[in-house]
Amino acid sequence: MRPKTQYPFNTKILLIAILVTFFLFIILRSSFFSSPTRNTPMITRTPFTQNEAKQEECTSTCNKIPTSLSQALIHYSTSNITPQQTLKEISVTSKILDKKSPCNFLVFGLGHDSLMWNVLNFGGRTIFLEEDEVWIEQIKKRFPMLESYHVKYDTKVYQADELINLATAPECVSINNPRFSICSLALKGLPREVYEIKWDLIMVDAPTGYYEEAPGRMTAIYTAGMIARNRDEGETDVFVHDVNRVVEDKFSNALLCEGYMKKQEGRLRHFRIPSHRDEPKKPFCP
Repeated sequence: MRPKTQYPFNTKILLIAILVTFFLFIILRSSFFSSPTRNTPMITRTPFTQNEAKQEECTSTCNKIPTSLSQALIHYSTSNITPQQTLKEISVTSKILDKKSPCNFLVFGLGHDSLMWNVLNFGGRTIFLEEDEVWIEQIKKRFPMLESYHVKYDTKVYQADELINLATAPECVSINNPRFSICSLALKGLPREVYEIKWDLIMVDAPTGYYEEAPGRMTAIYTAGMIARNRDEGETDVFVHDVNRVVEDKFSNALLCEGYMKKQEGRLRHFRIPSHRDEPKKPFCP
C-alpha cells in the first residue's frame, strides 16, 4: 500500500486527468443548476431568511474547487511517488465509483493512493484502516481530511495454510456481524463504524503480506466478504489487490468466491457480493 519507489509517469498523468475531469464535472453541474432562465420576470423580494442568506452566500463559493480536490491535484502534480496500482487497475475501481459515488467506501490500507480514493468519492464517506500507527500520524499531518483508524492484526502469513482450512467451518460460513462472530478469520476489534455502516465498496490492499512474519490479508479478505454478505439488502463491490501472491489469490477465490468475481485486471480482482440476509439458505459461494 505504501510503495517506496517511483512509478511510471503515465499513471501520474492518469491521476491528474481523473482529478481535473472530476473538478470540471463539479463546476459544470453547479453552473447548470445555478443558472437563471432568461425570461424570468422581475419580482420584489422579501428580506432573506437564514436559509436564503446561506444560499445567496453560496453563489460566491459553491463554484470554487473543493479543498480536498485542490490538495490532491497539487500532491499528485508535484510528487515523484504515485499509487502502487497500475493505470488499468485504478480504472476498474474508479468506474464503479463513477456510478456509486457519493457512497460509503472502506479501504484496508493507508497509502499514496488514499488521497485519490477520497477525492474520487467526493461527498461520500471513505474510511482507511491501517496497521502502522506512525504512518497514520505522518499522513494526518499532511492530509488531515482523511479519516483513518489504527488496526491490529494477530495473524501471520505463515499461518495461511492453517487458516484457509477454516473457510468451510460452520462458524465461518454462518452469516452474521463479524464483530460477534466466533470464526477465527473474523476481525472483531475494528472501529464500530466499520460494523455499523452499510458499505458500497470495500478495497483490500492491506495489511502487509509479502513476507512470512507479516500479518497477511487473510482476515481482512474474510471480514470484507462477511460485511458484504451481512448487509440488509443490495450488493457490495469488493476489490482485492496483489492477487499475484499466493495468500491473496487463494483467500479471495475461497472467501469472496470465484462465482462472484466480475473482473480481474492485472493484480486486482473485483467481486460483487450480494446480501445473504434476505436468503438465509443461500450458499456461501454460488
